[in-house]
Amino acid sequence: MMRFKGKVSHKFAESPLLELRMPPWRSRLMALLILGSFVVLIGRAFYLQIVNTDFLQEKGESRYRRDIEITASRGRIADRHGDVLAISTPMKSIWAVPPAATLTAEQTRQLAELLETNVQQLARKLDGERPFVFLGRQIPPAVAERVAALKLPGIGQDKEYRRFYPTGEMTAHMVGFTGVDDKGLEGVELAFHGQLLGQPGSRSVIKDRRGQIVEDVGSIKPPQDGQDIRLALDSKIQYLAYSHLKQAIADNKAQAGGVVVLDARSGEILALANWPTYNPNNRESLTGSQLRNRAVTDTFEPGSTLKPFTIAQAMESGKVRFDTIINCAPGRLSIGKATISDAHPHGALTVAQVIQKSSNVGAAKIAAMLPSQKMWEMFDAVGFGQVPRLGFPGEVSGRLRPWKTWKPIEQATMAYGHGISVSLIQLARAYSVFARDGDLVPLSLTRVDSPAPRGMQVFSPQTAREVRAMLEMAVQPGGTAPKAQIPGYRVAGKTGTAHKLSGGRYANKYVSSFVGFAPASEPRLIVAVMIDEAAAGQYYGGLVAAPVFAAVMSSALRTLGVAPDAPLEVAPGPTKSPILKARF
Repeated sequence: MMRFKGKVSHKFAESPLLELRMPPWRSRLMALLILGSFVVLIGRAFYLQIVNTDFLQEKGESRYRRDIEITASRGRIADRHGDVLAISTPMKSIWAVPPAATLTAEQTRQLAELLETNVQQLARKLDGERPFVFLGRQIPPAVAERVAALKLPGIGQDKEYRRFYPTGEMTAHMVGFTGVDDKGLEGVELAFHGQLLGQPGSRSVIKDRRGQIVEDVGSIKPPQDGQDIRLALDSKIQYLAYSHLKQAIADNKAQAGGVVVLDARSGEILALANWPTYNPNNRESLTGSQLRNRAVTDTFEPGSTLKPFTIAQAMESGKVRFDTIINCAPGRLSIGKATISDAHPHGALTVAQVIQKSSNVGAAKIAAMLPSQKMWEMFDAVGFGQVPRLGFPGEVSGRLRPWKTWKPIEQATMAYGHGISVSLIQLARAYSVFARDGDLVPLSLTRVDSPAPRGMQVFSPQTAREVRAMLEMAVQPGGTAPKAQIPGYRVAGKTGTAHKLSGGRYANKYVSSFVGFAPASEPRLIVAVMIDEAAAGQYYGGLVAAPVFAAVMSSALRTLGVAPDAPLEVAPGPTKSPILKARF
């Protein structure tokens, strides 16, 4: 005991006031609670480690597992003979995970050099807050391998495809092109995008925190490549159309032009060429003028190429015959305050001669015999004022006003192709009614392997054959297009020369055209030519467009092995070798 100033101190526990008696059950309760806690922890551990281990592993892996898209190859585009016009070549895309891309200055410089980009621009991409960024698209595999050899953190690459066009600018407007994401943007690439585009697959991988693939878990869905497209286009005929058009544009100092070649039997588009054009493999300096598919998207007043339709309707209605006399003197016709004139005045002409000589006055007088509604229905039946529905982007319907709004002068001018606008593809198709005994065949971008389709009957076979004979006269001496003649073949066709509208008024600029078919005895091909703003001194369709027709048609017929149908005779000459000469 301790003593304080003579007094004796007491122990703390000896004080009766401070004595605390705890019930025995409380200690037992605490022991049970502690024991129960251990049991719960052990049970939870058993559940997590044994019972639910797959779930936890999946959750853990999900933090690093990623589903990567496997790009599918886009389908090929080929011509009717199987020659490839568009194909996908394997390339690489280089990407980065910026938070993990901790590159040194030297590594950044090396990467920028391989990707052919600016160092500062690359550094800005890597310093961004985005979790993912493309550093380069459609990189050649050899370059991608050099990038991979650097083993840069946070830098990865995937397989993709780049479109290649072996025929280049020759088929650019027909085939079109795709964007960097493999989506069709023009031409057949856009028209058949759904079929050409494959279905991408996917595979599951494990990535580390730097974005590097450390384990390939397995394929989830294999990719499905796109379907191949077999076009009706014939590459040989396409080359002929393209080369002759290009030369004609240069010779006539024209602004632009187009050529369309159709198979008269099946409606297949064998060639479609425009100038100016572009190289789809290198579109860095592409302009709007180059991109325009003029044969499909541009409209023009067809001029005298529409006279055969007016006359065919008049013959179909019984208003005239091929030998009906039309007084075209003195070469002018006044309707209200307007005057219609012929380029060369004529007197009395037969209906056949109205086409042969291309008389505006004669065509206007014949149109005056027709009800405006019947004339409109005929134009509508051959496809004018309607979208061709080929699937091409930018297809136009042209302009065909309702017949109820027609004034007498407007009906007269439409008889010879003014006051109405069409595209070159529409005009080429419309001429199939004369090449096919009166029926209008639907056009096809793809090869037609089934029997030739039946078209919609517009004119009777008799009317179509009579107009076909008149169109032959237009190509023979005395007609407007002797330059469209082809030795050994009977040719039928019609010239067109029309003023261009500028600011709502006709300007001193012209569109020259020619549409025809051969062999006239059994038409196989239809060729339509349009030359825009020839500036070399000549602008008449018979002088500018007809020679292009002859060159394209002659070469195409021989390419297809079409037998001549014009009689041949031996022309006398001083040499021993006879000269074969065509008789027209």
